[in-house]
Amino acid sequence: MEKKQNKRPSGFTRIFGRMFLGNAVEHTVENERYDSPSKLAVKRFFRKPIAVTALVILLAMILFVLIGPILMPIDLSYTETLHTNVAPNLSMMSLPSEMKDSPVSITSQGSFSLGIDKDGGVHTWGYYYSFSKNPAKDVMNIPEKVQNANIVMGAAGTDHCIVIAEDGTIYGWGENDNAQYGKDGRMLGEFPQPDELINGKIDVENVEQLICGDQMTAILMKDGTLYAWGNAMAKCMNLASIYKTIKTDNIKLTKVCFTTTNLFGITEDGKFITGSNKQYDFYQGKNTQEYIGNRKVVDIASTGDSITLLLEDSELISLGSIAQGPQIPEGETIESVSAGARHFVLTTKSGKAYAWGNGALNQTDVPKALTKEGSVDTVFASGFQNYAFKDGQLVEKWGLRGYLMGTDDLGRDMLNRVVNGGRMTMTIGAVAVIVSSIIGIIVGCISGYFGGWVDLLLMRVTEIFSAIPFLPFALVLSAILQGSSLQEDTRIFIIMIILGLLSWTGLAKLVRGQILAEREKEFVVAAQSMGIKESRIAFKHILPNVVSVIIVSLTLDFATCMLTESSLSYLGFGVKLPRPTWGNMLDGCRNSIVIQHFWWRWIFPALFLAITVICINIIGDTLRDILDPKSEVEK
Repeated sequence: MEKKQNKRPSGFTRIFGRMFLGNAVEHTVENERYDSPSKLAVKRFFRKPIAVTALVILLAMILFVLIGPILMPIDLSYTETLHTNVAPNLSMMSLPSEMKDSPVSITSQGSFSLGIDKDGGVHTWGYYYSFSKNPAKDVMNIPEKVQNANIVMGAAGTDHCIVIAEDGTIYGWGENDNAQYGKDGRMLGEFPQPDELINGKIDVENVEQLICGDQMTAILMKDGTLYAWGNAMAKCMNLASIYKTIKTDNIKLTKVCFTTTNLFGITEDGKFITGSNKQYDFYQGKNTQEYIGNRKVVDIASTGDSITLLLEDSELISLGSIAQGPQIPEGETIESVSAGARHFVLTTKSGKAYAWGNGALNQTDVPKALTKEGSVDTVFASGFQNYAFKDGQLVEKWGLRGYLMGTDDLGRDMLNRVVNGGRMTMTIGAVAVIVSSIIGIIVGCISGYFGGWVDLLLMRVTEIFSAIPFLPFALVLSAILQGSSLQEDTRIFIIMIILGLLSWTGLAKLVRGQILAEREKEFVVAAQSMGIKESRIAFKHILPNVVSVIIVSLTLDFATCMLTESSLSYLGFGVKLPRPTWGNMLDGCRNSIVIQHFWWRWIFPALFLAITVICINIIGDTLRDILDPKSEVEK
């Protein structure tokens, strides 16, 4: 109750009134305004700064998991092997300032990029993690001798870098367990190499191309000589046949490229060379070589599992998993084709850029500014990023900036999985609470109001359910469901129902106790004397008087059900991967390597779960205090 007091007349007004209106008794009128219990409860709640903070955080979390999946839908089949266990960062597209003016090259095959600027400087950006304590195996740690040299060309593989200095010295750093940059410090691969590589020197003027792949490196000379080294047994399985083809047919290669496990090239007379690999022998139901016919192949580019050939008449042939390239308008002539790890980019002579392939990480989203004539003349397609230049100056860059929360062991974005996993965890918790609340309220209300044998029967049933060991029983039921042929969505729905069916007993006992106290009051006797039906008295007259207790219980039960679902998923008996929940995301972190080296994989789902549950408990405890009529919170 709040009192509002009118002020007494004073000063000249008071004197004037007493002179001309008489010496009447002055009265002070107090207007009283009464607030309803709900309004008082709201006022009391918002006077609790901790509770208000918890409410704001909880509402933000709910919006996060409701709106987030709409903005970031999840693809349960998506993986990215080149981005496994990437730490939180947004630096993958952070081109160094020295590289924005006429760069020599920008290359990437994974989560980091290597660039050579016009002054011979070497730069790396992005992210790379190495278990080794050896600085030479960290690709981000450019050796001092490389920094002091004048580098004229370079290339980055998935785990190593190779550069060539102006004096012909070849430098390599990064992982070397598969001879990525030579054995015992020498540029020596599975096949015999000439002295110029073994001694670490090469004729720079005669180098046509330097490329790196997955644990492989190749140098193509202008005279057609091919040098290749690294893990040829697993990452370049057709290399021996390529060498044999070159020697037997006396051909000269003009350009080569790596896929994940093979090397391909084109010859000076425009032939496509595949060696022993037969993966790309057919195109649109025809033999690839027969389809090409007498036309020359003038350019070649490859991703991990696809190849694009540019023919002399500007036709594009895409071989592999990536669909056919874009339709170029009539009159347009393709200038060049380049490739990242999962996509292709081409430029036309009119100065336009086009991209196609796997665009899951925005690498095919060409800015509109680059679709206009004369907007670009060079595009470096680098891993999952693209850098467009015009007259040597950077004009646009697009693709993957990085991962705000890092990635997991399959290269999946942790932010995306935390958002979608949170929705699943909260949905399961909410549905379980609704089920348990309906059962608990009905059982408690009937038992408390009717009493007698009804109360005795319902309470014995409640005690039976209470005696069931909750977590072990839930584990058994979940294990049975896992062995069934039910669809994933159906199984998840059944898990929600199971959680609800096993968690209603506490609320039923609480409601029963409150109903027992309320049914002896005068308003109940009055309703009975008026002939109102017993069910209406129980659910329409008595139950609303105990709703405050129910609200508090629902709030706390919601947090409990979320924790239970997470516990089941953590133990491997809840929602199964690849569908994420906060619980099964933590399940994948149950080893010391992840805990010590990949902290982001467990800290973010654990943090979101902990914050949500703590906020719900704070709100529930506050509601219990302010809704308790015996509480001393307001004096």
